[in-house]
Amino acid sequence: MHSVAVLIAWDNNVRLPQTLAGFRQCGMITATAAVVPSGTGAAPADLTMLKGARLWSKRAILDSLKWFCGCGADHLLLIGHGAPLLNDEGLRRMATCLHDTNASIIFGDYYDLRPDGSAHLHRLIDYQPGSIRDDFNFGPVIMINGRFVNDMSKVIGETTPDLLYGGLYDLRLRLCERSAAVHLPEPLYCCFDDGDGAARTSRFSYVDPCNRDYQLEMEAVATAHLQRIGAFIHAPGATPLAEEGSFPVEASIIIPVKNRARTVGDAVKSALSQKTAFSYNVFVIDNHSNDGTTGILATIARSDGRLVHHIPRRMDLLIGGCWNEAIYSEACGRYAVQLDSDDLYNGTDVLERIVAEFNKKPYALVIGSYTTVDLDFSPRAPGLVDHREWTDANGPNNALRIAGLGAPRAYHVPTLRRFGFPNVSYGEDYAAVLRLCRSYPVGRIYDSLYWCRRWEDNSDSALTPETADRYDRYKDRLRTIEIAARLRREECR
Repeated sequence: MHSVAVLIAWDNNVRLPQTLAGFRQCGMITATAAVVPSGTGAAPADLTMLKGARLWSKRAILDSLKWFCGCGADHLLLIGHGAPLLNDEGLRRMATCLHDTNASIIFGDYYDLRPDGSAHLHRLIDYQPGSIRDDFNFGPVIMINGRFVNDMSKVIGETTPDLLYGGLYDLRLRLCERSAAVHLPEPLYCCFDDGDGAARTSRFSYVDPCNRDYQLEMEAVATAHLQRIGAFIHAPGATPLAEEGSFPVEASIIIPVKNRARTVGDAVKSALSQKTAFSYNVFVIDNHSNDGTTGILATIARSDGRLVHHIPRRMDLLIGGCWNEAIYSEACGRYAVQLDSDDLYNGTDVLERIVAEFNKKPYALVIGSYTTVDLDFSPRAPGLVDHREWTDANGPNNALRIAGLGAPRAYHVPTLRRFGFPNVSYGEDYAAVLRLCRSYPVGRIYDSLYWCRRWEDNSDSALTPETADRYDRYKDRLRTIEIAARLRREECR
C-alpha cells in the first residue's frame, strides 16, 4: 500500500483539529507536518513544525521538501487551505492514479460540508498547459508524486531566486514541466471550508498597487517557466502591420449591444461627443434587442449620420461575433475603438488621444485605463484599473499569467482582420490581445479614459462558481493555444 506524508498550511482554522483527528483513521498517512508562518500561532505539539516568515516562501518550500525526503513516504499530500476530512479510499484512489499515470500532481473534486448538515459536490476544472496563472484552483488538497519531489529540492535550491510569496507557485510549475497535473472528476474527500472566497473575489488583485511586490514576484516565476519550456517571447513587435488600403473614416467606435435600453443611449451619446481632427463613426451592432434598445438607437441614428446602426442577419452571434460584423464591414474605420454599452468615455478627447497614440509607433493595439463606478458614477472597487503590470519588455509573457490587459482597447483594423475574434461573450478580447501581442507592438495609455459602470446586469456580475469555472476554463484554453503557437514558432525558426 502506498504511504503518504501530509503537509498542512496551518492557518488557525477552528476545524483543523477535526482534520488532524481524521488523519489517525487513515492507515496510509505515515507522517504529518505543518508550515506555520510567523504570527499565526502554534500548531499542535504532535505535528512537525516548519516555520517561516511567509507561508510559501522559497525557504518554507525547501524545508518542506527536505522534511518529506526524510519521511520515507511515497507521496506528499499538501493541504493548502481549509479543513478537509480525508479517508483511505480517497487517498488510495489518488495514489493509484499517480502510479498509473506517472502524473506530477493529482487533485480531485470534493464535498463541501455546509452548516445545515448538507453536502454539496464541489467540481473543479482540468489543468491544461495554459493553466499557468498563479490563482488556479486545485481545491484544498493535492497529492504530489514522490518520484518528482526527490530532485525538486536540489533544483529549486540551486536555480530559484529568493521568493517570499511564490515558492509553491514555482514548485507547481516546475512539477508540471516534468509531468502533467491530473484532475480526477470524482469526489475524493470532504471539506468544512472550501477556501474559495479569496479566489472568487480576487479577479482584480493583480492591478491593486498594494499587491505590487507580490505580483512582480509571481511575474518573475511565470516568466522563468515560459523560458524553460520555450514559450518566452524575446522580441515582441517584430512583425510588420498589415497593409492598410482605404477606409471611409479614420476611426470607428465599436459598441456591441443586446438589451441595454437603460444604458446604451448614454454610451452612444458619449461616443458621438468626441472632438477630433479626423472623421469617425460610431458602429453599434444591435444583436436583435427586444427591450427598446433598437428604438433608442434608431432615433439617434435619424438625427446623427455618424451612427451606424447595424442589425446582423445572423442569430447566433455573441460579443466576439458582433465585433467581427463591425471590423469586416466596409463602414469600419482604420482603427476600431472599444466602448461597452454600459460605459462612457470620461471626456471628449478620448478618441483623439487613442489615435494619436497609434501615430507614435506602428502599434497593432492600444490599451487605455478606466475607472470603475456604479450607474450613478459613485466610486466602486477597484477604482482606477491601469494595468501597470504591463511592460514593453515582458508584457506579452506576463499576459499569459493575468486575467486581462485593460480597456478601452483599440485595434489597427487591417492587422486585426488577419485574425478576428472568437464568437464568445467572455474572453473574446483576451483571445485577440494574446494573438496580437505575440507578434506586434502594443501601445499603452495609463490615464483613465472611461467610466466602467458596474451594475447587476454586467456580464461578470455576481458570477456563480459554475460560471466562473467556465470562464476560467476558457481562458486557460486560450493560453494553451497561445503556448502551443509560441512553441511551434520556435520550432519553425
